[in-house]
Amino acid sequence: MIIGCPKEIKRHEYRVGLVPSSVRELVAHGHKVLIETGAGAAIHFSDDDYIKAGAEICPAAADIFDTANMIIKVKEPQPEEYSLLREGQVLFTYLHLAADKKQAEGLMESGCVAIAYETVTDDKGGLPLLAPMSEIAGRLSVQVGAHHLQKHCGGTGRLIGGVPGVLSSKVVIIGGGVSGFNAARMAAGMEAEVTILERNPERMRFLDDYFAGRAQIVYSNQDTLERFAKEADIVVGAVLIPGASAPKLLRRDMLAEMMAGSVVVDVAIDQGGCFETSRPTTHDEPTYIIDGIVHYCVANMPGAVPLTSALHLNHAVLPYMLRLADQGWEAALKQDPHLAAGLNVAQGKITHDAVANSLAL
Repeated sequence: MIIGCPKEIKRHEYRVGLVPSSVRELVAHGHKVLIETGAGAAIHFSDDDYIKAGAEICPAAADIFDTANMIIKVKEPQPEEYSLLREGQVLFTYLHLAADKKQAEGLMESGCVAIAYETVTDDKGGLPLLAPMSEIAGRLSVQVGAHHLQKHCGGTGRLIGGVPGVLSSKVVIIGGGVSGFNAARMAAGMEAEVTILERNPERMRFLDDYFAGRAQIVYSNQDTLERFAKEADIVVGAVLIPGASAPKLLRRDMLAEMMAGSVVVDVAIDQGGCFETSRPTTHDEPTYIIDGIVHYCVANMPGAVPLTSALHLNHAVLPYMLRLADQGWEAALKQDPHLAAGLNVAQGKITHDAVANSLAL
């Protein structure tokens, strides 16, 4: 199979779909790999590194889309990339279609086979290709939240870990899944007062055992959301429904109860966000203020640490890439129902229930 990796063109997106070590594995399996020149330059992977791994360098993305049987990316294709996709071509990347009807329609029109990292499942009920970026986004959420608590960023001016004689910040994390768990680890490590709101009993027991008193584990409902959010210095929204739009859990009227300068970080923004007042932002302008509350809603948070993110993502995705390349997409999906769960678009149709319902398609 001919596998292509274009350079990411989304603003401030420096990750790359294939790192040289992944190229080497694909080539060892007998596949041809095309890399757009400069695709990995921002994270210190030169064209020479890719050539040594066995790739061919292409001068433009159009050459890759014209030739490759399968396109490997990180972020969803941008509007100028829709027209480059063709019927039957496999696209393997993050899509997050539930919040992006325009992209969904573009993929449908192209006739491509679009397999989304974020809806591939495993036999434990997890999302193994979403987890790597969820881990990073969760850890970053507290880091950026602490930064934006600083007064010059619009925050209250409170130090997250406090000092002797002065209370530490209160960090409330909505959702105890992969992102929420990693956010809580960071917040607890920075000596904040941490509360995790969760409603799955089994997950609550796991979190309670893991944190052993370093974080409060509280059942999530309307009452606890309102009570803990209004006292929080940082609220992290980390709720996910695979493939579907995120539920709006923090309403605008709740903001009025929070202290001016508090920070909300919406990790679920690429699925539409879990705060009523959320709208996507970029690394250029990551925040905005509504009712005195600082909102951080960057849709590609892991893009801030692209070297770590690209390596972590490649380690997770490589086995699935190899399966698709070695067997072809139809045989690979028939053999593995968990990989089949990643199929979002094929033959001009939406093929994932949650996506279809979210988009009314």
